Amino acid sequence: MTAIESIFKEEFGAEPEAIFSAAGRVNLIGEHIDYCGGRVLPAALSLKCRVAVRKNGTSILRIAATTIDARAEIDLTNTGAYQNLPWGNYQAGVADEMKRAGYNLVGCDILYDCTVPFGSGLSSSAAIEVATAYALAKMGGNKIDKVELAVISQRAENNYCGVNCGIMDQFASANGKKDHAILIDCATLEYEHIPLNLGDFVLVLANCNKPHNLRESKYNERRDEVEVALKILKTKISSDNLSQISSDTVERYKDLLGETIYRRAKHVTTECERVAKSVEALKNNDLAGFGRLMYESHDSLKYDYEVTGRELDTLVEAARLQKGCIGSRMTGAGFGGCTVSLVKKICVNEFIENVGQRYRSVIGYDASFYVADIADGIVG
Repeated sequence: MTAIESIFKEEFGAEPEAIFSAAGRVNLIGEHIDYCGGRVLPAALSLKCRVAVRKNGTSILRIAATTIDARAEIDLTNTGAYQNLPWGNYQAGVADEMKRAGYNLVGCDILYDCTVPFGSGLSSSAAIEVATAYALAKMGGNKIDKVELAVISQRAENNYCGVNCGIMDQFASANGKKDHAILIDCATLEYEHIPLNLGDFVLVLANCNKPHNLRESKYNERRDEVEVALKILKTKISSDNLSQISSDTVERYKDLLGETIYRRAKHVTTECERVAKSVEALKNNDLAGFGRLMYESHDSLKYDYEVTGRELDTLVEAARLQKGCIGSRMTGAGFGGCTVSLVKKICVNEFIENVGQRYRSVIGYDASFYVADIADGIVG
C-alpha cells in the first residue's frame, strides 16, 4: 500500500478506488498575455497534485489533505454555498461549474496530496482544480474531455474564487505532455506540443518564498489596464484582441494611450512577439536564443508591466551572473512566486548555492530551489 493509500484509509476508513493526478506548470514564456488572447508556452511539471478518491454513496464530497491540516465537506445539492471556505473553495467551485455544465456528480471521499508549492506561481490552484474535475468526472461516469475540464476549472477560479485568471494554467495542467512545451492559443484553445530538447541544460525553479495572494495583488488591476488599452486602440484600428495588435501599432498610438497604459500594452504586444520567436528557437534547437528571450521577457515584466518586485528581480539578477545560466525570468502572475532559469546540468549545484547566497544576503531569508522534469498533465 502506498503512502497516499495508507493515509486515505486512515482518514476515511477504506482504501481508495482510484488515484489520479494533475500537474503544476511552469510558463516558459508568454506572461500576462493569456487573458489578452495571446499564445503562451507553458509546460507541465513533475510537481503534481495527486488525489485518492472513493465514492461514498452520499451527496457529500468529504475532502482532506496530506500536506496541510485541512478538511471540508461539500454538499453537492448546494455547491454555491462554499465560496468563503478557508480551504476547499476551489474544489467546491469546480463541482459548482460541473453541475452547471450538466455533469453527473456523485458523493466522494477525496484526499489531496499536492507537491506543487503553494503560493509559488507554479499553479497549485490549477492542479487542484483540474485534479478535482478529472476525479469527479471519472467517478460520475462522465465522458472525459481534457480541454473542457480545463475550461471548467478556469471558470471555477474566475466565477467562484474571484481570481480573474486566464486559461493557461488549467490548460497546461490538463493537457501537458512529457518532454514537450505546449503552445496554446488562448483565444481559440488551439494548441501544439513543441518538443523541448534541453540537451545539457535543465530548468531550475527558484521560489522567492514571498507570500502572495492573487486576489490581494494587482493582478486584476493589470487586467483592467489592458482592457482599457484595447478600448482606446479600437477607436483607431479594428481588433478585438490586444495580442493581435503589433508592437509597432502600440508605438504609433503611444501618446493616445498615456504612459502607464502604453507600457502595459507594450508588454503584451512585445511578449506575444517573443513567444513566436521562442517557438522558432526551440524548433531549431537554439537554446541560447531562447535564453535571451527569457531575459527580455523578465525585463519587460519588470519595467513595462511592473509585476516582478524586489525578490524576483534579485533572483534573476543573480542568475544572470552565474556560469552555465543562459536564461532566466519570473514565471506566473508575479508579485512573488518563482523564477525559471535555463542552466547547464554540470553547473546546477553551483548555481543554486550562489543564487541562494546572493538572495539571502539581499532579501534576508532563503529561496527554495527545484529541478523539475517536464511531465504529462493529467495522469490516471
